[in-house]
Amino acid sequence: MNEKPDENFRERVTGSFARQNVMHTIGAELTKVDYGVVEIEMPFRADLTQQHGFLHAGILSTALDSACGYAALSVMPEDAAVLTIEFKINLLSPGRGDRFLFRGEVTKPGSTIIVSDGRAYAISDGPAKLIASMTGTMMVVRGREGFDG
Repeated sequence: MNEKPDENFRERVTGSFARQNVMHTIGAELTKVDYGVVEIEMPFRADLTQQHGFLHAGILSTALDSACGYAALSVMPEDAAVLTIEFKINLLSPGRGDRFLFRGEVTKPGSTIIVSDGRAYAISDGPAKLIASMTGTMMVVRGREGFDG
């Protein structure tokens, strides 16, 4: 990761997350922002399920993509913004739980491309259950109109 982190990375991540309307739509909250690690949580909602009553894979992908992207943003320079250019998700178990935790962590930092890994957990009574994993490739965006960190 960058040898000297931007001391305002938490504020940049929090501000960007606040502007991301899709996270508000699905009821997701930013619950942890550390250098290279971000966590997002959301409660179960029946209106976000597929036909069998499990959290829809598209919702899982959306939340994991954001967690991975914000983990990447946290290690980027102050003048940079983030865009996902690719991700792969493995759906490991049905999305069944009272709450969900999405954790993104930078695996390979870089000056133009950053790789992040994500894990999604279902939380109910008992231990959290791993339900999905993701690897995402993020692009460092600089000097483009309309892109803020």
